[in-house]
Parts: sequence; C-alpha cells; structure tokens
Amino acid sequence: MPELPVIALSGPTASGKSSVAVRLARRLGEFDIPAEVVNADSMLVYRGMDIGTAKPTMAERAGVPHHLIDILDVTQTANVAAFQANARRCLTQCRSRGVLPILVGGSALYVHAILDEFDFPGTDPAVRGALEVELAQSGPHILHARLAGLAPAVAAGIQPGNGRRIVRALEVITLTGSYSAALPTWSYALAGVVQYGLELPRAEMDRRIEERVQHMWEAGFVEEVRGLVPRGLRQGRTASRALGYRQILDQLEGQCSEKEAVVATVAGTKRFARKQLGWFRRDPRIAWFQAGDGAVESILSDLRGRLDRMEESR
Repeated sequence: MPELPVIALSGPTASGKSSVAVRLARRLGEFDIPAEVVNADSMLVYRGMDIGTAKPTMAERAGVPHHLIDILDVTQTANVAAFQANARRCLTQCRSRGVLPILVGGSALYVHAILDEFDFPGTDPAVRGALEVELAQSGPHILHARLAGLAPAVAAGIQPGNGRRIVRALEVITLTGSYSAALPTWSYALAGVVQYGLELPRAEMDRRIEERVQHMWEAGFVEEVRGLVPRGLRQGRTASRALGYRQILDQLEGQCSEKEAVVATVAGTKRFARKQLGWFRRDPRIAWFQAGDGAVESILSDLRGRLDRMEESR
C-alpha cells in the first residue's frame, strides 16, 4: 500500500462531519487500514463545553480514537498557531504508527493553517502587554480606530468590539511594519493530503442548524454554561465568545431573554456556516459529496481509487 494519506473532512455546521468521520474510520478498518480522528474545531478543545459545541460523545465515537478534544480549561486561550503545531504533530504521529489520520471540522482558517504553508508572525510579550493595558483602559473601539489609521483593510475585517484580534493586529504591525489580511495561497505543507467536503442545500442546512440549536437547549445547554461560570468561562478570552455560550452568558446576566438567546444563536450559527462554506468553496482541491447516508461510501470509493492510482505510479 502507498504511504498513508491525510484525509481532511470539511463542511458547514450540521452537515454531519463527525458521524461521517467515525463511520469512514470504521469502514477503513474493514480493509485493514486503521484510522483515527484529529479534531480541527477550536471549541472542542475545551473541557466541559460539550452540548454547545456538539462534541461527539464516547458512544458516538464508537471506539475510534479522537485527538485534540478536551485538552484545555475554559480559562485558557486557544490560538491558531498553537493549534497548527498540535494538529500537525498528531497527524505525523498517526502516520508514523501506520494509522490514517482524518482531520475533521474546524473553520477554513484553522484547516488551511494546519494543511498548508502558513507561517505566523512572532509575538513580543512587552508589546502585547502594553496593548492589552490600553485595551483595558480605553476599550476596543479606540484601538480599532488606531488600527484603521494604520491598516484600513485589516481593520475592515475585524469587528470593532473584538479586542483580542485588534490587539494582535496592532502587535504584528508594531513588530513587522505591516499586516497582511490575505491568506497564503493553496500549497500543502504536508504530503499526501486528500480533502473532502460535505455539501447540502441551503434550506436543509438552515433547518438542521435550527434543529441542532433547539436540541442543545433541550439537552441542558443553559445548565452547562451555568456550571462553567464558576470555572472561569466569563474570563476565557476564546471560550466565552463561542456561539451559544456568549448568548447564554448574556441571558444569565439578564441582558436578553432565553428566547432571544436561542434566536441569536441560530442566526449567528447560520451566518458562520455560510461564511465558512464560502471560504471552503474557494479551495479547488476539495472534492465535494452530498451530506447524508451515502457520503461515507462515496468518499471511500474515491479514496480507494486515489490509493490505487498512487500505487500504480510507484
């Protein structure tokens, strides 16, 4: 058999990526190709954030090992540079053990950073610290205005209230003199990458998102968030901004009703799904298959064809 590839499985929220990944891994096992899942979703790394992230349960993982899940406390900050290093290490370790890794989920930025040539500017604790002091004293809008004066295109792509991203952009500009808002070109940093995407009609995607959010509330999402507050959820820079979690935090603080929190979560999830799908659609290397019961066999058939062609070319 040729060298094991890295499979990357992407698609919009509620397209069934986690289920497809597990079923695909189990089917590969029937051909004596062990496979394991490597998570690429930046929110599944948080311990205790289960319902709102649709984290696959142990039963849903069906005995397939999953990596990069439940590795951080909610007070810790997840960033793409660290995630890139951790994910690449997992992918390499899997292949070194003769295991085919299936990279699942994640935003286009995270997937792109893991798979492609994607370097990050360095950081300077003194510069970052000074900017964070300014952020605390003056608020994000003042710093956003400064960023707009230095790099209008960059500022246009960052919400004025997103202090974390504004500080990072200003730090990079201070250290390097510039900040590129454009993503690097498509160029794999890893050998043997095969990318698949799950697609579904817009109306179906919206329906699934609405049902998923409703199910989250019925499954105890509010109580999950309430239980995470004493563990520092409000202080978590990235965890507290997760879709659904920030809306429920507002609800618990009396800033909105439960119904308003649900509606805002549905709307935010739909916007996120459409934005991410748009980014993935720009990548010409992704082979798309219809989400649903036939996705696993379609992907498996395509993959076996690729492996056969790789073997013939050796």
